[in-house]
Formats: sequence, structure tokens, C-alpha cells
Amino acid sequence: MLNNIGLPGLLLIAVVVLVLFGRGKISSLMGEVGKGITSFKKGINEGEQQLKDDKADDVADIPQPEVDTKDKV
Repeated sequence: MLNNIGLPGLLLIAVVVLVLFGRGKISSLMGEVGKGITSFKKGINEGEQQLKDDKADDVADIPQPEVDTKDKV
């Protein structure tokens, strides 16, 4: 159904939205969308960093086998 919209259809939709909501409302909405995207990216980066830290802690908690330093002859 939405496969045949094309560029003219998208422009028509954009004009109708602009007329209905006005420039000020749309710009404030886009500002909020930008803040949301920034917050989402920050959350993703913090989550990845926490996973890396947890993985490093888990590796550090694994006991290392004792190495025999005596010469075996």
C-alpha cells in the first residue's frame, strides 16, 4: 500500500503537516525528537560500557592456575 507514495506524495504529506501544525510546533517537536535520539545513544553507550566493565570484572574473578616454576628434569 505504501510502496507507491514516491517523492510527490511525501512532499504533499509534508505540506499538509506544516499547514496543520505550523512551523513553531514542528520545530519544537523536532527538537524533542533530537533530544530523544541523543538520550537513546547516550544510554546505549553507557550500557555497552557497563557490559564491558562487568565482563572485565568476571574475567578478573576467575582464579588463575598455579604455575610450577621448578625445573622439571
